[in-house]
Amino acid sequence: MKRYHSRKAFSQGDYTQKRVIQLFTLSKNEHEIVSLIWTEGRALTRTEIVNLSPEKQWKASSIHILLNSLLKKGAIVVEGFVPTGKNYGRTYAAAVTPEEYAAMQMTKSIPAQSEIGESLPKLLSALITSEDVDLAVINKMRQILDKKKEDLEK
Repeated sequence: MKRYHSRKAFSQGDYTQKRVIQLFTLSKNEHEIVSLIWTEGRALTRTEIVNLSPEKQWKASSIHILLNSLLKKGAIVVEGFVPTGKNYGRTYAAAVTPEEYAAMQMTKSIPAQSEIGESLPKLLSALITSEDVDLAVINKMRQILDKKKEDLEK
């Protein structure tokens, strides 16, 4: 099974902490739950997920199955517990960022690891053709590539 090497705290520019994530694909309903967590920017309880999804009529059993599936895939983690009446409920946080998930899906589309050397430069080229890519973005990308090059040369 392929693994995706992610950088923890990537959005804050910390490129030093690597973690290995199993590649996974989300179903439509799983993606909706993880997207909700990404949008809220915090860990959510099962009740909050249901309440923040008014267009969905999640049944208790279906949300339970979806959350367990997401936990098994490694898409979410249990971040903590909060009081919910007489009991405590788990809070769920996303284990990957939206960018990491997108990179995973691109990585999964490359058939063999040996082809990554050919496919990755083409993929990068396709991504940077957007007019939204300015000099600042290119400089950030250069920093990331320079850091990776240093790591490989060690």
